[in-house]
Amino acid sequence: MGPDSTEAQRFITNLKDVPLVPGLRRDEGWVDMQVQFLIDKATAGSKDLLVGWTVLPPGAMHDRHRHFHADEFWIVLSGSGVMYTDDGEQPANQGDVVFTPRGQWHGFKNTTDQDVVLVWGWGGAGSLEDAGYEVGHEH
Repeated sequence: MGPDSTEAQRFITNLKDVPLVPGLRRDEGWVDMQVQFLIDKATAGSKDLLVGWTVLPPGAMHDRHRHFHADEFWIVLSGSGVMYTDDGEQPANQGDVVFTPRGQWHGFKNTTDQDVVLVWGWGGAGSLEDAGYEVGHEH
Protein backbone atom coordinates (compact mmCIF):
# COMPACT_ATOMS: atom_id res chain seq x y z
CA MET A 1 0.00 0.00 0.00
CA GLY A 2 1.33 3.45 -0.93
CA PRO A 3 0.87 6.78 0.82
CA ASP A 4 -2.45 7.39 -0.98
CA SER A 5 -4.04 4.32 0.59
CA THR A 6 -7.05 4.91 2.81
CA GLU A 7 -5.49 2.72 5.51
CA ALA A 8 -2.62 4.46 7.28
CA GLN A 9 0.70 2.63 7.36
CA ARG A 10 3.52 3.01 9.86
CA PHE A 11 6.22 5.41 8.64
CA ILE A 12 9.75 5.49 10.03
CA THR A 13 12.65 7.62 8.85
CA ASN A 14 15.86 9.14 10.20
CA LEU A 15 16.80 12.81 10.12
CA LYS A 16 19.97 12.06 8.13
CA ASP A 17 17.90 10.38 5.39
CA VAL A 18 15.44 13.26 4.86
CA PRO A 19 16.38 15.72 2.09
CA LEU A 20 16.08 19.49 2.42
CA VAL A 21 12.81 20.87 1.03
CA PRO A 22 13.58 22.21 -2.45
CA GLY A 23 12.24 25.43 -3.94
CA LEU A 24 11.72 27.46 -0.76
CA ARG A 25 12.06 31.03 -1.97
CA ARG A 26 13.32 34.14 -0.20
CA ASP A 27 10.50 36.23 -1.71
CA GLU A 28 8.02 33.82 -0.08
CA GLY A 29 9.57 34.36 3.36
CA TRP A 30 12.04 31.45 3.49
CA VAL A 31 15.34 33.28 4.10
CA ASP A 32 18.46 31.07 4.29
CA MET A 33 16.63 28.31 6.17
CA GLN A 34 17.43 24.59 6.04
CA VAL A 35 14.02 22.88 6.18
CA GLN A 36 13.18 19.19 6.27
CA PHE A 37 9.67 17.71 6.27
CA LEU A 38 10.08 14.63 8.50
CA ILE A 39 6.46 13.50 8.31
CA ASP A 40 4.18 14.83 5.57
CA LYS A 41 1.61 13.97 2.95
CA ALA A 42 4.16 13.17 0.22
CA THR A 43 6.37 10.78 2.19
CA ALA A 44 4.12 9.36 4.89
CA GLY A 45 0.63 9.84 3.48
CA SER A 46 -0.20 12.15 6.38
CA LYS A 47 -3.16 14.35 5.47
CA ASP A 48 -3.59 16.19 8.79
CA LEU A 49 -0.10 16.34 10.28
CA LEU A 50 3.25 17.67 9.12
CA VAL A 51 6.35 17.51 11.32
CA GLY A 52 9.41 19.50 10.33
CA TRP A 53 12.99 20.18 11.35
CA THR A 54 14.58 23.54 10.64
CA VAL A 55 18.06 24.93 11.12
CA LEU A 56 18.36 28.70 10.95
CA PRO A 57 21.98 29.86 10.58
CA PRO A 58 22.82 33.35 11.90
CA GLY A 59 20.60 35.93 10.16
CA ALA A 60 18.19 33.35 8.70
CA MET A 61 14.46 33.80 9.18
CA HIS A 62 11.00 32.59 8.33
CA ASP A 63 9.28 35.88 7.61
CA ARG A 64 5.88 36.77 9.09
CA HIS A 65 3.34 34.35 7.66
CA ARG A 66 0.15 32.51 8.46
CA HIS A 67 -1.68 29.31 7.55
CA PHE A 68 -5.43 29.36 7.02
CA HIS A 69 -5.84 25.58 7.33
CA ALA A 70 -3.24 24.55 9.92
CA ASP A 71 -2.38 25.19 13.56
CA GLU A 72 1.39 25.32 14.16
CA PHE A 73 3.68 24.51 17.05
CA TRP A 74 7.42 24.81 17.38
CA ILE A 75 9.97 23.92 20.00
CA VAL A 76 13.29 25.76 20.15
CA LEU A 77 15.74 22.88 20.59
CA SER A 78 18.84 25.06 20.55
CA GLY A 79 19.73 28.69 20.12
CA SER A 80 17.60 31.79 20.44
CA GLY A 81 16.13 34.59 18.38
CA VAL A 82 13.01 36.64 17.89
CA MET A 83 9.56 35.34 17.05
CA TYR A 84 6.94 37.33 15.22
CA THR A 85 3.39 37.35 16.56
CA ASP A 86 0.16 39.23 15.87
CA ASP A 87 1.33 41.64 18.61
CA GLY A 88 4.85 42.29 17.28
CA GLU A 89 8.12 40.62 18.26
CA GLN A 90 9.25 38.83 21.38
CA PRO A 91 12.31 36.81 22.40
CA ALA A 92 12.38 33.05 21.79
CA ASN A 93 14.90 30.88 23.61
CA GLN A 94 16.00 27.28 23.90
CA GLY A 95 13.23 25.24 25.51
CA ASP A 96 10.39 27.53 24.43
CA VAL A 97 7.30 25.70 23.15
CA VAL A 98 5.03 27.89 21.02
CA PHE A 99 1.53 27.19 19.67
CA THR A 100 -0.02 29.42 17.00
CA PRO A 101 -3.64 28.79 15.97
CA ARG A 102 -4.48 28.85 12.26
CA GLY A 103 -4.87 32.29 10.75
CA GLN A 104 -2.53 34.09 13.20
CA TRP A 105 0.69 35.73 12.03
CA HIS A 106 3.94 34.17 13.20
CA GLY A 107 7.57 33.68 12.19
CA PHE A 108 11.09 33.40 13.55
CA LYS A 109 14.44 35.15 13.04
CA ASN A 110 17.84 34.07 14.28
CA THR A 111 19.36 37.26 15.71
CA THR A 112 22.46 35.56 17.15
CA ASP A 113 25.78 34.22 15.85
CA GLN A 114 24.80 30.58 16.60
CA ASP A 115 22.51 28.22 14.68
CA VAL A 116 18.92 27.88 15.88
CA VAL A 117 17.27 24.44 15.63
CA LEU A 118 13.48 24.16 15.67
CA VAL A 119 11.25 21.10 15.57
CA TRP A 120 7.79 22.13 14.45
CA GLY A 121 4.55 20.86 13.08
CA TRP A 122 1.16 21.58 11.62
CA GLY A 123 -2.15 20.13 12.71
CA GLY A 124 -4.75 20.13 9.97
CA ALA A 125 -2.53 19.89 6.88
CA GLY A 126 0.05 17.46 5.56
CA SER A 127 1.62 19.75 2.95
CA LEU A 128 2.52 23.39 2.42
CA GLU A 129 -0.14 23.63 -0.28
CA ASP A 130 -2.84 22.25 2.03
CA ALA A 131 -1.83 24.59 4.89
CA GLY A 132 -2.97 27.73 3.01
CA TYR A 133 0.29 29.69 3.32
CA GLU A 134 0.45 33.50 3.11
CA VAL A 135 3.56 35.59 3.76
CA GLY A 136 3.32 39.08 5.30
CA HIS A 137 6.66 40.86 4.63
CA GLU A 138 5.69 43.75 6.91
CA HIS A 139 7.36 42.88 10.21
